[in-house]
Amino acid sequence: MDNNLAVVYLSILVGVLTIAAVAVFRQIFKTRKVESSFAKLRKKLEKEKGTTQEYYELGSIYSDKKLYSQAIVLFQKALKTAEEEGEENIAPIYNGLGYIYFTQEQYDLAIRQYKEALKSKPDYVTGLNNLGHAYEKKKLTAQALQSYEEALKLAPNNPIAKRRAESLRRLVSA
Repeated sequence: MDNNLAVVYLSILVGVLTIAAVAVFRQIFKTRKVESSFAKLRKKLEKEKGTTQEYYELGSIYSDKKLYSQAIVLFQKALKTAEEEGEENIAPIYNGLGYIYFTQEQYDLAIRQYKEALKSKPDYVTGLNNLGHAYEKKKLTAQALQSYEEALKLAPNNPIAKRRAESLRRLVSA
């Protein structure tokens, strides 16, 4: 009986350790991939002019690293390059800028960027969700609810918009 219990505990321990090891290795490979992209893009963009996509990708990496001032510069370069190249898919760039301002609690600037993203792509659900969230932070409940409801028209099963809209409806009707 004691041997069976020891085997069960040991099996559970080995299973947990295996799961932990897999998770650690996945994270290491993911981090190495991001750092490799980061180094290549940075080196390339120091030497020559990049594409909209390259500036956007490097700006996103800087944003993930919470190096916001560098990310802002790169997103602005991405927008300038997009204008020069005639690139039309600029909503994610404005959204990235909005996110940076949002994390720094500069909600008016975030709202402006999210609106630019939506001007570029009116059916951009992520931009609508983010705009709603920024409006919530500014205590502009009616505008926030409107943003989430627009997102739900475009994506009826959007979990963020669904949850936030229900919460705001309760707040408005209370």
